[in-house]
Amino acid sequence: MKNFYKSLIIISSIFIGIYALIVYAFFELGVAVHPIMKNNFKAHSLGIYFHIFPSLIALVIGPFQFNQKLRTNKIQLHRTLGKIYLLSVLIGGFSGLYIAQFSFGGLISHLGFSLLAILWIISGYKAYISIIRKKVNHHYNLMVINFALTFAAVTLRIGLGIGFASGISFENFYPFLAWLCWVPNLITALIIIKKTQNI
Repeated sequence: MKNFYKSLIIISSIFIGIYALIVYAFFELGVAVHPIMKNNFKAHSLGIYFHIFPSLIALVIGPFQFNQKLRTNKIQLHRTLGKIYLLSVLIGGFSGLYIAQFSFGGLISHLGFSLLAILWIISGYKAYISIIRKKVNHHYNLMVINFALTFAAVTLRIGLGIGFASGISFENFYPFLAWLCWVPNLITALIIIKKTQNI
């Protein structure tokens, strides 16, 4: 069952990463969002691009960094990918914090996406500092937290699907997705860390 969840995370991360790459690289900006958000996307296009592309890099790289064989047998590759991942988080996080101020849904959305971006940046920074100081376990736990926040890119889209299927209007459910796309992920990450520490 554990391997099933790992495979599901890898597959969904790659799928959303490829989807985002195709949509934002080859189609008109805003084509994949709700019509009422399209103009907002175009008005802040630079911030959108600086958020999307680094974020999708982090999303695709992230799951593989937890592979035990990669971490032990190909340590240099693990370190290189880790640097690329954390740089992507840094760029994606600050650009995400910027565009959060213009997110659809008012104050609820602004706060939700802003806090996500802040926690994403801080956990990435602390993960980097911890490995520099050779605190491997602490680094691992922080990366679990950080990738849980990265995975919000996937859970946001799952939430959109559930929201549309529910029949609730987009205007009513979207603001809460700014929180629901990452808070459950973070709670799950903390539970995983707690369980591994008790083993």
